[in-house]
Amino acid sequence: MSITITNEIIFQTARSGGKGGQNVNKVETMVEGRWHVANSVLVSDEQKQSILQKLASKITTDGYLLVKSQTERTQLGNKEQVIKKMNQLIAQALIKKKSRIATKVPKVIKEKILEKKKQKSSVKATRRKLKPGDY
Repeated sequence: MSITITNEIIFQTARSGGKGGQNVNKVETMVEGRWHVANSVLVSDEQKQSILQKLASKITTDGYLLVKSQTERTQLGNKEQVIKKMNQLIAQALIKKKSRIATKVPKVIKEKILEKKKQKSSVKATRRKLKPGDY
């Protein structure tokens, strides 16, 4: 179950640092992708709540999931990176955590533990020095 939100992403470009030589100063290769979680028609309300909770640090006050990329030399390469990152983030956020099922300690094990305690207790009791009232 993978949801691709490519159609709902709003892209913006800016100048980026890094590789590119003299091109860096004149070409806008850094791509910033924004996706409005609440207005999306691709995910259900339950999924939206899950995304809002798990990705709270990456969501702006306006409700946009914000992802940037400036690793590639081309705008197209960075755009693909943004799409890839966003889809991965959303896929991770939609994975439901399995609930832990509490297990009971079997009676046999509890009895064995008590028996070991009694044995240890008796061993330690025999090590004690005898007092005049003990015999």
